[in-house]
Amino acid sequence: MTDMTAMIVSSVIFIFALILIFTEKMNRSIVGIAGAVVMVGAGTALGFYSQDEAVLAIDFNTLGLLFGMMVLVALLEPTGFFQYLAVWAARLSKGRLVRLMVLLGTITTVLSMFLDNVTTVVLIAPVTVLISEILGLNPVPFLITEALLSNTGGVATLVGDPPNVLIASAANLSFNDFLTHSLPIVLFAWLAALFLLLYLFRKDLSLQPSNTEAVLKLDPNEALHDRKTTIRVLIVLGIALVFFFIHHTLHVQPAFIALAAGAVALVWIQPDLHKVLQRIEWNVLIFFGALFVMVGGLESAGVLHQLATLIGKAGNFSPILFGVITIWMVAGLSAVVDNIPITIALIPVFLDLELAGINVQPLWWALAFGAGFGGNGTIIGSTANVFVASLSERTKYPITSQIWNKRGLPVMIVTCFVGSVLFMLFYPYLSR
Repeated sequence: MTDMTAMIVSSVIFIFALILIFTEKMNRSIVGIAGAVVMVGAGTALGFYSQDEAVLAIDFNTLGLLFGMMVLVALLEPTGFFQYLAVWAARLSKGRLVRLMVLLGTITTVLSMFLDNVTTVVLIAPVTVLISEILGLNPVPFLITEALLSNTGGVATLVGDPPNVLIASAANLSFNDFLTHSLPIVLFAWLAALFLLLYLFRKDLSLQPSNTEAVLKLDPNEALHDRKTTIRVLIVLGIALVFFFIHHTLHVQPAFIALAAGAVALVWIQPDLHKVLQRIEWNVLIFFGALFVMVGGLESAGVLHQLATLIGKAGNFSPILFGVITIWMVAGLSAVVDNIPITIALIPVFLDLELAGINVQPLWWALAFGAGFGGNGTIIGSTANVFVASLSERTKYPITSQIWNKRGLPVMIVTCFVGSVLFMLFYPYLSR
């Protein structure tokens, strides 16, 4: 067998898996498992990838961090805390639609910076539909805004977006690194997205609600089913965030902190463990693990090294331009394919570029911006988008691809533009 044969076979397996994920004809976890099995089987038969190498390709630090945070979310979800925040925002808006959109979008964004953005949207969006029905309004503007601002704001922190977790683990970036490098840029991009959405939905927001009094009568405390558990989980989460700030000083991985926080919360609250485990997003963890295995096959076959060599030739010309191209290239790919496989596939490429002597520090941030902002472009660009679209189908106002593209694509372009400009301005700082 030649090296070329290994590269062709591994590439075909990976691309075919991406096509199946893109068409959404099968569950992506099932596609991932099948792709991983075929990759290991082909690698073993052709001699370019073994079972031991497949296990080593899995980034357990990423999986541990995700699992630990999922445990905390699984404990917080049934308490009604997220619904409490949404109802509180509705009352605070006093029926003023612009204020309601800003409040719901901001709450969703802030939660998405510290919890998984998909889970946050899953919990906030149904309450948004209920509030819209009470007001006699079309929920589409609020649902789309929540998903887009969640995707955008999640780029700001290490734990806010799955691609950030992957990038931080590979590049050894700390929680503080994201706060000092990513958060300022994302803040400007988020504000640009918010003002653009207010403009795009200006006609919907100019309508007069038909039942403002009913919203004012809503009691947020009625949505909070278990105040005691809520307080305990928030205390544990707050302590975990403190340790995220200092984890480099303590020489521990973020995954250890997340797992420790999950364990402490379980011991303190002592919930029904079976119900907690049912709320864990196992399909996401399985999908991640399978992608690691498939990308490991590409790396062992030499595909990613060849790609790094080609990119390296382009990267030697203008590092700043190279970074901007990376933002737009990754954003474009993330708009049509889930940003997680794109990120996992590019990480080994950047690591190869680093071995070749190229300063890839700014490229990690370009990858994060492209993956996060690009997911806004299409209705299938992120899982949060897919969820709100599916939820809207249960209402009188289903979100179609055409409706999404008129709002999501402009937001993607504007946020990528803002990110690119600030990337160029702060390139020296991002290089450190």
